[in-house]
Amino acid sequence: MPEWEGPERYTVISADCHGGGEIHEYRAYLPARLHEEFDRWVQGYKVPYPDLLGDNGKRNWDSDRRLRDLEDDGVVAEVIYPNTVPPFFPKASLTDQPPAANAGDLQLRWEGLKAHNRWMVDFCAATPGRRAGIVQIMLHDLDAAIEEVKWAAAAGLTGGVLLPGTPPGSGLVPLWEYDHYEPLWRTCEELGVPVNHHTGSAAPPMGDSLIDKVVFLTEVSWWAHRAFTHLIVSGTMDRHPDLQFVFTEQGTAWIPEECRRLDYYWARMGKAVGSQEYEWGHTLVNSMSLKPSEYWARQCHVGASFQRPAEAALRYEVGVDRVMWGSDYPHKEASHPFSREALQLTYNSIDPHEVAQMVGGNAAKLYGFDLDALAPIAAKVGPLVEQVYKPLAIEDIPKGADKCPAFVGLPGAARVKP
Repeated sequence: MPEWEGPERYTVISADCHGGGEIHEYRAYLPARLHEEFDRWVQGYKVPYPDLLGDNGKRNWDSDRRLRDLEDDGVVAEVIYPNTVPPFFPKASLTDQPPAANAGDLQLRWEGLKAHNRWMVDFCAATPGRRAGIVQIMLHDLDAAIEEVKWAAAAGLTGGVLLPGTPPGSGLVPLWEYDHYEPLWRTCEELGVPVNHHTGSAAPPMGDSLIDKVVFLTEVSWWAHRAFTHLIVSGTMDRHPDLQFVFTEQGTAWIPEECRRLDYYWARMGKAVGSQEYEWGHTLVNSMSLKPSEYWARQCHVGASFQRPAEAALRYEVGVDRVMWGSDYPHKEASHPFSREALQLTYNSIDPHEVAQMVGGNAAKLYGFDLDALAPIAAKVGPLVEQVYKPLAIEDIPKGADKCPAFVGLPGAARVKP
């Protein structure tokens, strides 16, 4: 192992966890004028996801249970994306957006998201310094969204804002329309609020058949990746150089290839006089100060959920300072409760200085976690640096771990510990 003068254990911060209130908890966070409306709605509410029921469901809102689970898994702090169903939504808000035309439904759902945001403030306050909650907004009313971002920053939600997608058929203004969204970008930049784009919210509405679900599963990350291009071509990254963007649970391997692809087009549009690319793109490209890969290096981060060994090998192309590991707790595909093994599998034989950045340091810098305050906890529960550096034998992969993509595709991966 390379010379390492740091602590014996890593300080692990999961940049991708999910949580939310039990549906009845949200009532107290709604305006009193909506209590009767909520009571009527909740009577007909049925939990749409089995993992939100019973003991599994409690992992989303039981603060003590959640803390124990994460510490047992070697994780000392977390960034929390939504997971449960907020008031007046039929499904989880991360993947379900209301149509722009239904004004009454929009208003109720907006109040439901605000209730979730206020619940999240209290949930994070229960464990000071260990949770960075992300504020949810809707893009149907940009003025209201901006006010919510300001409120969240003042209320202590340090995870930044969750940027919904603008998929075809949603009726929303596309993200590449800079003039429309400029007040939101300016507000986030002035407040130092990271803009998070999680897979799920950018795909167009789909049906509920088995084929629909397979198509959604195989395309959902592609739809999320598109926001990177849209935020560049809009001029958003060029005009707001201090604004930071996070692309979470979308994989890591796509980033180098996408940057190469866009750089190629930038070169063609900027210099290939007489080409179709130049004719269409030279005005836009020549108005910008950087090429796409340079915007990535300056302003973008990847929430690298259950990162695989092959993805870690690309860390220099992505940027060691851009990668933020995540467990995806408590989802079915999460590395929990096998995160120690997942970290060892992915980061073995890698310089501990780089690993420390990717599993905690980068997230701490972006989201404002205090590493010194977390160090005593990490000294008790964090993964051993020496252990993570050792290659993980196939026979040491725990039974059931291959539910998580971090363990998929390994030679003999089906041979797990009995």
